[in-house]
Amino acid sequence: MPCLPRHLATLTLIAAAAPSLAACGGIGDLAGVSSGYVSHQLCSAAFTSGLDPEVYYREALAPSLSVAGGLAHHHVDTAARTVTADLAGLARRRAVFTPGLGCRVEHPGDAAPVAIALPPQPPALLPPIAGPDLVTPTDPALSTALDHAFGETPSGPHRFTKAVVVVQDGKLIAERYAPGYGVDTPILGWSMTKSVTNALLGILVREGKISMQGPAPIAAWSDPKDPRHAISLDNLERMASGLDIGQSMTQNISTGLDPTAHMVFDTSDMAAYAERARLKSPPGTAWTYTNGNILLLSRVIRDQVGGDAPSVLRFAHRELFDKLGMTKVTLEFDAAGTPIGSSHMWASARDWARFGMLYLDDGVVGGERILPVGWTDYSARMTPGSETYGYGAGFWTNRGDGDGVRRRVGGGMPTDSYFARGSQGQYTIIIPSRKLVIVRMGMAYTPYDDMDTVARLVREVIAATGG
Repeated sequence: MPCLPRHLATLTLIAAAAPSLAACGGIGDLAGVSSGYVSHQLCSAAFTSGLDPEVYYREALAPSLSVAGGLAHHHVDTAARTVTADLAGLARRRAVFTPGLGCRVEHPGDAAPVAIALPPQPPALLPPIAGPDLVTPTDPALSTALDHAFGETPSGPHRFTKAVVVVQDGKLIAERYAPGYGVDTPILGWSMTKSVTNALLGILVREGKISMQGPAPIAAWSDPKDPRHAISLDNLERMASGLDIGQSMTQNISTGLDPTAHMVFDTSDMAAYAERARLKSPPGTAWTYTNGNILLLSRVIRDQVGGDAPSVLRFAHRELFDKLGMTKVTLEFDAAGTPIGSSHMWASARDWARFGMLYLDDGVVGGERILPVGWTDYSARMTPGSETYGYGAGFWTNRGDGDGVRRRVGGGMPTDSYFARGSQGQYTIIIPSRKLVIVRMGMAYTPYDDMDTVARLVREVIAATGG
């Protein structure tokens, strides 16, 4: 008996975009993921960042939905601060905004989120990088570099650059924003959030609360007979856990069935989903970029600092954000109180630059060591097996060899540079030899997350600043 016959035309259209969706279960999973994705992202854009939700949908979300985009519907309730989305009536999800926590997709049985009030932010250890006004470059060469970064393609795919910030020697020397964005606009970092998770882990290592070596403190794997017992926090951080939990390298309609997509956009307890994955290769022997590794690390952080979302937020602000003077930050959580440390932190471009400066200065801010001695080198050291892409520990790196590194270095990024990187072209690039931090934010669907344009930006900034 055919499944969902009244949606036969709908299923045919979706199957044309993702031929693997032959079964009814696959269609249902895709509909749930797509609806969760749209509702969550639109909710955060509208109520965390104050962006126009329809512009955001058109630029950031619709291209990844492909053919299914014409079947997706959403409703933004500005009074209730919710967004409801569905895919052709096959699945409906609602995301709710909570002050201090951003947005979360509702699932049956979830406890209602409660707003979190943080204490007043103390004076930052990091000196101000700029005043409140826009910093327009005085050097014509820097202005030209920004022109090129914001230059749009005549037809799709577009890059939709939204912000560029350049900091040298601790001072902001150039910035530009697209209409609707400004110095205080929180922007989603996507997988740049993984680098923030790296920093929170580093703080716990410095405090002696965790070790990156030895079995990870995950209760479900505590039996030495469990092959996952051998997985270390370092394995998870370097994407070498060996867990069979999909991949997070690409984002489009065909990846809607990937386990990581279901985990992030249609699951209440993301780390619990990840810990159930079986082992497909011995820990430390194979590199696979997947959000599940980082969500497990996120829960380790949660458990070490108090076991719930308020504890995590207090820890992150007290030990990291406040010390760096990051004032426009929203870290989002799942229903289990675990930060979505793989992909969901919103912060202004200036705040992302402040974060990069922590690593530029070897983990020291205002004379206080935030990260352990050697942590920045650990983060930038290439992980064996990742040479094709160039991945360190929570950061991407040019300190090595491989096709990805050669492409970036050939485009103008120095060999000592490393960077936080997120989907659709989010970059916080750290260049110690030039004392530079360069942030680029946008919604790029151009090849390689607009890497070639970003490499050109780096090359031209270096030339303009005495390179």
